[in-house]
Amino acid sequence: MSSDIAIDVSGLRKSYLIFDSPVHRLWQMLFRGRKHFFREHEVLKDISFQVRRGETVGLIGRNGSGKSTLLQIICGTLEATAGEHCVNGRVAALLELGAGFNPEYTGAENVRMSAQILGLSNHEIEARFDSILRFADIGDYIDQPVKTYSSGMFMRLAFAVIAHVDADVLIVDEALAVGDAYFVQKCMRFLHGFSAAGGTLLFVSHDSSTITSLCDRAIWLHDGRVRMDDTPKHVTQAYLSDLYRQEQGEHVQVVETDPASDSRLEVGEDYVDARRNLVLASNLRNDLEVGRFDSAGEAFGKGGARIVEVSLLDEKGDRLIWAVGGEPVSLAVTVQCEESFAAPIVGFLFRNRQGLSLFGDNTYLSYMDRGLRCEAGEVWRARFDFRMPILPAGEYSVSVAVSEGSQRDHVVRQWVHDALIVSSHSSSVATGVVGIPMKSIALGKIG
Repeated sequence: MSSDIAIDVSGLRKSYLIFDSPVHRLWQMLFRGRKHFFREHEVLKDISFQVRRGETVGLIGRNGSGKSTLLQIICGTLEATAGEHCVNGRVAALLELGAGFNPEYTGAENVRMSAQILGLSNHEIEARFDSILRFADIGDYIDQPVKTYSSGMFMRLAFAVIAHVDADVLIVDEALAVGDAYFVQKCMRFLHGFSAAGGTLLFVSHDSSTITSLCDRAIWLHDGRVRMDDTPKHVTQAYLSDLYRQEQGEHVQVVETDPASDSRLEVGEDYVDARRNLVLASNLRNDLEVGRFDSAGEAFGKGGARIVEVSLLDEKGDRLIWAVGGEPVSLAVTVQCEESFAAPIVGFLFRNRQGLSLFGDNTYLSYMDRGLRCEAGEVWRARFDFRMPILPAGEYSVSVAVSEGSQRDHVVRQWVHDALIVSSHSSSVATGVVGIPMKSIALGKIG
């Protein structure tokens, strides 16, 4: 295998023999294979892919699609039925909470044992022991048996160990889902640093935002096969569409544009950015080019309502083709009702080029007690008034949707990916994914 390939998986298959009862297992032993008393369940079916050194790859898929089985085979804790796999370099894995920990041992004893299993010498373990404990930050519980730990404490200790073993390849299977916000952010900072330093990461998560923000590439497993291997944005969009189809029996629907007239907009002045005059007079002004609504863009939904226009408006209600970061704007979404339904919700998501959701909102909370109902043939419009953030240079997209129900329980009538494209040509953003207009900025000596 080439030295720049960290993980190579070829034709991997994994089957389980399922016996309906212990008696059937006994009969199988007595007949010595001449007759079958089991059912064969194939979990992985000809899985093949390569991960290059320094690449961060996300695995997504519904429960039962084979993600955990695949990772266990790659790590060597499970043997494949057929196919080959090879990993170059030291591997550290966090496959499931408590895996490899002895529940009767203390946290400190499990740290030493796990680090030895991952290839560290006694001298290396002692040199890093205090750092591991600081990273885990579980206090006096480190001297308690791990059987007394919560799932969050398990995750803290296990992640702290794999973060200190100088792994070439790191494999994490949905472990961060149980951590508290503070520790999850610490783990994400470590993973970003690990990737930036050239480490190879194979990461499983059901959170599409995490996949798009962390990974260079995403692989979608479906029914034991690789269904899609592409950029995180394209894969997560396709996965989301399929998820709604399976749960709600929806179908993809492409609509034709039928623009409706714009309503006038009144926006009160709340404040002006303290740096406005300086920025507008420099090459740091955040000029944003706004595209037209793409009526032929990728879409899915049950149907019964169509999004026929999406536009960005100025304070007068006129459609913008150029905007400036920090200025008041409105996003208008026009919906054609093709059948009657109750409790309509219209929402949007503003995403960067990698597909990471930056901000968004919907109409549910504002109208949840109004008893709204769309009738066939009606045209509705949602309008979101806000101050446009200051965007780093690059391309952004607005995805919009119309649904029926509530935020927790709803049916998507239509979701349109990348309905509007916004291109930022210059920016004063110093750090972060977006900037915000500053009401005031002060610096002075006190005392």
